Amino acid sequence: MATISTQKNAFLHGRWTAEESARLYGIVDWGKGYIGVNPAGHITVMPTKDPARQVDLHEIITGLRERGIHTPVLLRFNDLLDHRLREIRKAFDDAMAEQQYNGGYCCVYPIKVNQQRHVCEQIANLAVQLNFGLEAGSKPELLAVLGLSAVAGGPGVNGMPIICNGFKDSEFIETVILATKLGRNIIPVVEKFSELELIVKHAKAYNVKPKIGLRVKLSSRGAGRWESSAGARSKFGLFVSEVLKAVDYLRSQNMLDCLNLLHCHVGSQLYDIRVLKNAVNELTHIYTELHRLGAGLTMLDIGGGMGVDYDGSQSAWSSSINYSVAEYAADVVYRIKTVCEDAGVPHPMILTESGRAMVAYSSILVMDVLGTSRFEADPGMDAITADMKKETEVPQPVLDLIDAHTNLTDRNLVETYHDATQARDEAMQLFSLGYMSLPMRAAAERLFWAIGHKLLERALKKGELPEEFESLPESLSDIYFCNFSLFQSMPDSWAIDQLFPIAPIHRLTEEPTRRGILSDVTCDSDGKIDHFVDKRIDKKSLELHEVRALTGDEIGVEPYYLGVFLLGAYQEILGDLHNLLGDTHAVHISVDPSGGWDIEEVIEGDTVEEVLSYVQYDIADMKRAMRLDIEAACKQGRLTFAEGKSLLQYYDNGLEGYTYLEE
Repeated sequence: MATISTQKNAFLHGRWTAEESARLYGIVDWGKGYIGVNPAGHITVMPTKDPARQVDLHEIITGLRERGIHTPVLLRFNDLLDHRLREIRKAFDDAMAEQQYNGGYCCVYPIKVNQQRHVCEQIANLAVQLNFGLEAGSKPELLAVLGLSAVAGGPGVNGMPIICNGFKDSEFIETVILATKLGRNIIPVVEKFSELELIVKHAKAYNVKPKIGLRVKLSSRGAGRWESSAGARSKFGLFVSEVLKAVDYLRSQNMLDCLNLLHCHVGSQLYDIRVLKNAVNELTHIYTELHRLGAGLTMLDIGGGMGVDYDGSQSAWSSSINYSVAEYAADVVYRIKTVCEDAGVPHPMILTESGRAMVAYSSILVMDVLGTSRFEADPGMDAITADMKKETEVPQPVLDLIDAHTNLTDRNLVETYHDATQARDEAMQLFSLGYMSLPMRAAAERLFWAIGHKLLERALKKGELPEEFESLPESLSDIYFCNFSLFQSMPDSWAIDQLFPIAPIHRLTEEPTRRGILSDVTCDSDGKIDHFVDKRIDKKSLELHEVRALTGDEIGVEPYYLGVFLLGAYQEILGDLHNLLGDTHAVHISVDPSGGWDIEEVIEGDTVEEVLSYVQYDIADMKRAMRLDIEAACKQGRLTFAEGKSLLQYYDNGLEGYTYLEE
């Protein structure tokens, strides 16, 4: 039997509270102090984890609407990003102070995680203040990082570590050597032996003593979705035998003192701290051995991997992590310190490339619900009775379903479910063979849905769901049509089944009486979200509120907003133009000490004209062709000149408008 404790509470007392919504959606668990719910039932953001300094998400969306900025919109909280970076800095500072570690620490931001200029510029400026660095994994990223460090400026910019990962050609490496001569603290990490030869070649040509890093393939495996990216079959890095070959080569070139950094890759979103401990232990042993061989090592880069607890369970599960930032820092510092002291080697500077952990929390997507499709709980018996009177003979499965619906009690739930399922299947067979009319088939469907809803309602009151119909909550769940593109804003949800926390941003003092999945506005069957975060089960539908229709003569529904959280890592840059739905609006929000909010930057989403140009459409040719077509239609009398003028105006305005649906 499956327990349904949260919903059962709604039957035990009359008033639903914001606290119950917070528990239902797990907000405290995955929000980690950054996300909360206020007494009005609105989700709040606390960028410094201080409840006295919180901002109301619904208030922000309402304010943006008044300014003509409509959902879907991505909100970036600059203060939250600042706090998150400082939290990581503090965790390592505290661990080093407690363990008397004197090698120092630097967190390096891989811009591949979110390459948006405004995000990277903020991190670059913070990097100068926090003694952090930047990482580039391709030639375009290298040029971007060099420009970012120049923009950041200040007396500390040339001390900012710039790590260069990924495969490199001669031009890439020559640029790195010249940047070294410029004064940048730039470190190319060797992924294959030929890169080392190019580094030596260009260093000698420009008379530069570069800092060189080696990435080593560990025997330790990763964990989670990206575990195959670590270990001996890793895409990047050198085998230990190749590392020793590199040491010999550098020694022969009188450049062994230039080998300053040892690097590894353990994987992204490491959910189990034990995997990290093993990898760091192995890497540090290699470090001390290379130090013994005369390498000028001073830095140990353990790569990325610090994960994000997307489902709030703090467990060794793919959408979670079983450690905190403080535990991560303490374990890394302890392992490196212990191995180095046992070998009599000075403590190295520790580098991490924790991009996901740095930026994930800072971005939230808010989207509006356009409407719903549902399996109704009311079978409409009056309409069924009227249809039955038109039949020469009412099919037996319909009569059986009516009987099951009428006589359902708490004592025959399972029996009724079995009877209803059999009658529904028989009805579909009769229709397929031509022995049942379409109205009778519709009656059978409505009756079966209504029975399912009654079964669920009675099970909720009892607090248990019999195993025989545990699939009913999902099979009877509504479809909520939402104004967004899964492929543009949440590509990892589609591509790798990544779970992101989703919750209504308002109405949280109301009991959510519906269950649904979310469908986007693309015409792709994969454009839906049907798995949701939960600490205990594979949750295939989300508790949602009734979407209310507009009153009077207006057509549509009242605004109902859903928030998708922890989207700051990878989603923006991986998004594509499926159905030509482009980037959403992005708004940078700052929060003052009193909880007031300001718009620091508005980056308008793609227009239709822009996305069409991305796929090589000539906008001027399209406008000219439409104008000629409309003119011909007007001359032939198929359109009036006023209608032609309106159509051309709609066409031009549409090209200049947002790719998403607008009010």
